[in-house]
Amino acid sequence: MSADTVRTEVFDRKREQRGWYFYDWACSVYSTSVLTVFLGPYLTSVAKSAADADGFVHPLGIPVRAGSFFAYCVSASVIVSIFVMPLVGAAADRTGRKKPMLAACAYVGAAATTGLFFLSGDRYLLGGLLLIVANASVAVSMVVYNSYLPQIAPPEERDRVSSRGWAFGYAAGSAMLIVNLILFTGHDSFGVSESTAVRICLASAGLWWGAFTLVPLARLRDRHKTSAAPAVHGWRQLASTVRDMRGKPLTLSFLLAYLIYNDGIQTVISQASVYGSEELGLSQSTLITAVLMVQVLAVAGALGMGRLARTYGAKRTILGSLVAWTATLGAGYFLPAGAPVWFFVLASGIGLVLGGSQALSRSLFSHLVPPGKEAEYFSAYEMSDRGMSWLGPLLFGITYQLTGSYRDAIISLVAFFVMGFALLARVPVRQAISDAGNPVPERI
Repeated sequence: MSADTVRTEVFDRKREQRGWYFYDWACSVYSTSVLTVFLGPYLTSVAKSAADADGFVHPLGIPVRAGSFFAYCVSASVIVSIFVMPLVGAAADRTGRKKPMLAACAYVGAAATTGLFFLSGDRYLLGGLLLIVANASVAVSMVVYNSYLPQIAPPEERDRVSSRGWAFGYAAGSAMLIVNLILFTGHDSFGVSESTAVRICLASAGLWWGAFTLVPLARLRDRHKTSAAPAVHGWRQLASTVRDMRGKPLTLSFLLAYLIYNDGIQTVISQASVYGSEELGLSQSTLITAVLMVQVLAVAGALGMGRLARTYGAKRTILGSLVAWTATLGAGYFLPAGAPVWFFVLASGIGLVLGGSQALSRSLFSHLVPPGKEAEYFSAYEMSDRGMSWLGPLLFGITYQLTGSYRDAIISLVAFFVMGFALLARVPVRQAISDAGNPVPERI
């Protein structure tokens, strides 16, 4: 192979990688501004305005404490995504046409997010429906997005590429939160009410998501397959994937560990603002500032943990982050109400481990995927990532419904990190990579 050919291939690969980063840049503002900051407290307030004298709303005739409605909607969105992910993953692998699927998921989610502008008064059912659609869409889109990683990065580059993708996402979240903070704190000077400012912040995340999705759609390449099967075979393909994974028990063991500890991570992300506003009595501007701090530190954390992984290996670095998550949640239980300084300290701890633990989990799993089955296996991974992350919000919601205490709800999540650590520690990742038919990196 000539030097010119090598340079051309490297240039094309780097171009795809830069385009790939931008989907994290596009969709992460949803996770940050909508799911983490604004929608939880705002939808909870809308549900409370529609509640009866006992504090309950009645969707589909089911009595639900208004303070638990948001958590239950997050769980419902995840369950919906479970039914769609296998269809998308199978179709992506069989056809190779990933970009149209990425576009469809992204723009359905962006449209639902933009529609949150109309969430007002006592329209809690509208808010719940749009949340379910948007959250399921971002989860399904990540199946396709993550499946590109083994195709655009050789094994020795994946920790770096995955970490940079997360860093791009957190940088985008920081940029959007700065704009949100300016609008929210200065809403009077802009001539809008506080609730209108929140609705503008929610809708702007959808517009951002849709606009920046154009970049990866322009730069990523489809690897077309010669034969295609209809997407209705998705569940059959999932059953085949599970059977195939049974022949790779170490890959399955990693997924089980990841399913458990990531459920805890996703629940902390989605419920932190509700905990801060409802239990600690913190203002919305304080919560925005805290989450902005998380985003800034998460960029440094993702890149820093990527460097640690090159020295100590991805598995050890992830295990260290799970210890940090456990300690952070334990401290969160004892946070005094009305003390933003300590909440900022807690946010700093979350930020430093958040991006790295997720980025390194994604890159580590990419080594455990048999060649040619990227979207199929990443469909199962995404079901562990977002698709199975309904147990944490459900536990959080039930704990609050039974006890009326968000402190009890938050401390219950420690179990996910302790169990995840114990299971991941038992996985021999070098053997798992070899069993998947992939070259074993020098440091893993």
